[in-house]
Amino acid sequence: MSSRKSPRPFLISAGVALAAVTLGIVSWQATAPEEKGSGGSAAVAAPPREDPAAAQLKALARREDGDALAVGRADAPVVLIEYSDFKCGYCAKFARDTEPELVKKYVADGTLRIEWRNFPIFGAESEAAAKAAWAAGRQGRFQQFHAAAYAEGSKEKGFGEDRLLELAREAGVPDLERFTADRAGDEAAAALKKDQEEGYRIGVSSTPSFLVGGKPIAGAQPLRVFEAAIAEAKR
Repeated sequence: MSSRKSPRPFLISAGVALAAVTLGIVSWQATAPEEKGSGGSAAVAAPPREDPAAAQLKALARREDGDALAVGRADAPVVLIEYSDFKCGYCAKFARDTEPELVKKYVADGTLRIEWRNFPIFGAESEAAAKAAWAAGRQGRFQQFHAAAYAEGSKEKGFGEDRLLELAREAGVPDLERFTADRAGDEAAAALKKDQEEGYRIGVSSTPSFLVGGKPIAGAQPLRVFEAAIAEAKR
């Protein structure tokens, strides 16, 4: 075996460790109890902008025109990346309680772009739902599928074959035959793998997890935490 291959795993591991440590520190702060009237500021504490790890996290924003799993201008000054699972109750809480407020307040005026990453961690149904959401996006109905899948009580119905078709109908996916073929195809699997590998590479281990302007936030935090992170990222 060639010895030239041996440094590569070490370099990859070192990079992952750096990003994961960065994420872990800030995630702990994000979920720590507030003390002495901190107002949640600890949740958005992060390394200085010039920190190489922070710059790498910020660079994960794809900013692709026509990205079906994103809302907001591609050139928005702040990008929020969300790593989520459709079977995650806290992801649903964020989707119902906080995300609409962020869209209304920041996406609408061009300040914020939200990019979703499918990060299924709860087994086969999680992966099936992620692929179905991607397939709905192929027909311009990701946002509607996302809303239907995260509606109150939806998770409890599971994400079996019949339920996914039901959600597609609720989302207004026009071609259900294409939807079924797309979610079972190689492109859906590749898109899911890309999102998962990105999350694992930076140390994401739970959902929902977020990057706001490259700064990590863990969990379905209150709206004010995201507002503070957006304000910081705009500076």
